[in-house]
Amino acid sequence: MEHKRLSPFPADFLWGSASAAYQVEGAWDQGGKGPSVWDNFVRIPGKTFKETTGDVAVDHYHKYKEDVALMAEQGLKAYRFSIAWSRILPEGSGAVNEEGLRFYENLIDELLAHQIEPVVTLYHWDIPQALQDQYGGWESRQVIADFTNYATLVFNRFKGKVKHWVTLNEQNVFISHGYMLATHPPGVSDPKRMYAANHHANLANASAIKAFRELGVPGKIGPSFAYGPNYAIDSKPENVLAALNAEEYNANFWMDVYMWGEYPKAVFTWLEEQGWAPDILPGDTELLKQGAPDFMGLNYYQTATNAFNPIDGVGLGKMNTTGEKGTTEEQGIPGLFKNAANPYLEKTNWDWEIDPTGLRIGLRRIASRYRVPVFITENGLGEYDKLTAESEIHDDYRIDYLRRHALAIQEAISDGVEMIGYCTWSFTDLLSWLNGYQKRYGFVFVDRDEADEKDLKRYKKDSFYWYKKTIAANGANLIDEK
Repeated sequence: MEHKRLSPFPADFLWGSASAAYQVEGAWDQGGKGPSVWDNFVRIPGKTFKETTGDVAVDHYHKYKEDVALMAEQGLKAYRFSIAWSRILPEGSGAVNEEGLRFYENLIDELLAHQIEPVVTLYHWDIPQALQDQYGGWESRQVIADFTNYATLVFNRFKGKVKHWVTLNEQNVFISHGYMLATHPPGVSDPKRMYAANHHANLANASAIKAFRELGVPGKIGPSFAYGPNYAIDSKPENVLAALNAEEYNANFWMDVYMWGEYPKAVFTWLEEQGWAPDILPGDTELLKQGAPDFMGLNYYQTATNAFNPIDGVGLGKMNTTGEKGTTEEQGIPGLFKNAANPYLEKTNWDWEIDPTGLRIGLRRIASRYRVPVFITENGLGEYDKLTAESEIHDDYRIDYLRRHALAIQEAISDGVEMIGYCTWSFTDLLSWLNGYQKRYGFVFVDRDEADEKDLKRYKKDSFYWYKKTIAANGANLIDEK
């Protein structure tokens, strides 16, 4: 729909930015922290771009006050960050590391002192290695109790200071990459194990939300889901059905469980046919239904375009982790769908399609299907940024990307979608998991690369100043810049 006039952003809209512990903190073995699965996984040759690790990352652990001062200068209303489970509980359960708790308490207090709302993510992919060794991590039901215990510890420590909590970040990503694609820990490819681990993660998510409510923690809680709406490549019925399959398999399969406590029937029937369906034990559905979130966290980067894929068709293909444009291989799920290039969209150097309208479509679909507020917990552009001789970074491409996506949010608000906030990915440059340090997302350039940590000096990019202006105007500048 086209509006004669767009609605303004809410007065309390949270203009923010985001990060994750492993990608920014460093200090991987300091302050009493235990190892996470990522601390070990990055040491397996060939798993990351140029063998990069988060051992130092961008040293946010030691530089958090400097980073928060930059956030305050920009005018951020919110900063989303994750807590490293093994910094709090080095063994995953048992003895509490008070020094780790104090680090996050100091960070939260520093944010609040600068009128920046902390948005805390409980889990951003770094389960303690001790739990992986003890019982296989997400593959055991024991993880439900251990995650709930960890979450309860954090809730009790920070309740009253944190108003918005994220339970699991991108469950669909860490489960599929860890148990199907073998590109994340534990690095296996076994569909049966994948869907079992995913079911346990669903139960852990619901259990943590249930505990949040039983403790009477003030505020709101929900998961963050990596969602890209699915399109059909054309109106051929077989391709339309493939897009429906992709939407059910890649989106509803997770969000329906979060919101309604039930798996989509078509996908679950297909899993049963393959022999991959998880075991649903007595009490599971009841617990899942008790975990309905207060909002849906949305991590949005791109859409997917789909075409028919026969049973003997295309399977999993190699993804682009090098930044060499055009190296992503064709991929799909035989019998369900395959991905196709969308002729109407441009791509980044990592072959991610740029689709601001897709964000509006995704927001509309979530709001219509689930009737809950949406909090965009990630959205950003990973690209090559260059530091000039004058110590400047001219990233007009990032400004254009963020402006168009922020405008799509305003259009969705005008459509009636209830929005909480918009956290860009990311505030500073950081380690991009499999892609190293060359793939930069931040408003703040951090001077380091894969081979050399250099001095980790911070430099404000042009996008830093654009977002500062946008926050000050509460988005009123977006239409004028169109």
